[in-house]
Amino acid sequence: MSLQIESDAPPAPTRSPPGLRQRVEGLRLHSNVQAGKRASARLAWGACLVLLAVIVWLAYAAFGPGRPAALVKATNPAKPAEASAAAGESGSAKSVDAGAAAVKAAAPPADGQLALESKGYIIPTKQILVSPQVSGRLTQVNFEEGQRIAQGEVLAQIETTEYQADYDRAVAQRETAEAQHLELQAGSRPDEITQAQAELAEARAQLKQIANSYQRHTELLNNRAISREEFDSAESQYFAHLRRIERLSSALRLVEEGPRQERIAAAAADLRRADAEVAKAKWRLDNCTVRSPIAGTVLRKNAEEGNIVNPVAFNGSFSLCEMADLADLEVDLNIQERDISRIYKGQPCLVRADAFPQRVYRGHVSRLMPIADRAKGAVPVRVKLEIPAEEEGVYLKPEMGAVVSFYQTSAPPTAGGSAVSDKE
Repeated sequence: MSLQIESDAPPAPTRSPPGLRQRVEGLRLHSNVQAGKRASARLAWGACLVLLAVIVWLAYAAFGPGRPAALVKATNPAKPAEASAAAGESGSAKSVDAGAAAVKAAAPPADGQLALESKGYIIPTKQILVSPQVSGRLTQVNFEEGQRIAQGEVLAQIETTEYQADYDRAVAQRETAEAQHLELQAGSRPDEITQAQAELAEARAQLKQIANSYQRHTELLNNRAISREEFDSAESQYFAHLRRIERLSSALRLVEEGPRQERIAAAAADLRRADAEVAKAKWRLDNCTVRSPIAGTVLRKNAEEGNIVNPVAFNGSFSLCEMADLADLEVDLNIQERDISRIYKGQPCLVRADAFPQRVYRGHVSRLMPIADRAKGAVPVRVKLEIPAEEEGVYLKPEMGAVVSFYQTSAPPTAGGSAVSDKE
């Protein structure tokens, strides 16, 4: 009876393992944690937007079109409010550099309007590579980078031993050729003519005796008093003497006439050739002293004392230095084809170097290149700078970046007109 009761009673409840749904719900974040993360994300994005706005504003203030216009308006007395602000800026620039006031006097034409602004690089109008015209070892170098060199000043000296020997040999050969030419031009001396005449007279005087001897030998041969050999000897002596008289007569005539004109011309040609050799040797010797071909500043030094320079070498020391006149500078720009219609030759400009933005220089468009750059879609343009003499090489240097503001005057040039002056 007891066994039946135990079998009918329900079993005791047991704890089953958690299901998949319960495990997923256990991984779910709490609502307040998710809200905090969403707030942090919104805050980060807001900070990024604020930073981006600040960067855009700074870029616009530094490079936007409003900045050069403000600078132009600061120099224009027609707008007093902006002129006063520009005056304050000019005063601060003067405290930095006392020479900036003279440069800031540059201003666009009174009726000019800003037509275009472009970035370019300062380059010398003429930059030369100074190379020696003869090869040799440098024994002296008299320049350094940045040094101002006058035209004709000695830059370097090349060893002269070989070239001096060549010059001396050429001079000696010329002296020999000159002496031969003078000898032929002068002809025979009087003593030579007298000697030739005396020899001819002596031969003629001996002819009578030899002729008489020949006649006697002829008679003796006819009388069979001498042998045939003795007669032949006397006969050959007689005719040989006649030939000698003819030879001496011809020699006297040649001595009296002098040398042929062809020989004189050949001697003159030899003298000219010797003169050319002397000139060439002198030129090579003189070029051992290398002089500056222009007045300018040394940009790069390519050789030192002791180097062997060779002007025809493809590598190594083939040049001494690079020079340019820093008073004659241009700005090289690439103007996009869509903007080139705003640019014309002689157009007035204001130029500010990136290194010295407070200094403004006047200029004008000097050249529009005759060919465009297909890769850039632009036309190369050159702007000539006006640099005061006291500032040559002080502020503006080759390869510096510069911003050029082009101004449109009220009377631009016609299709075939002349250049517009930038000076008011």
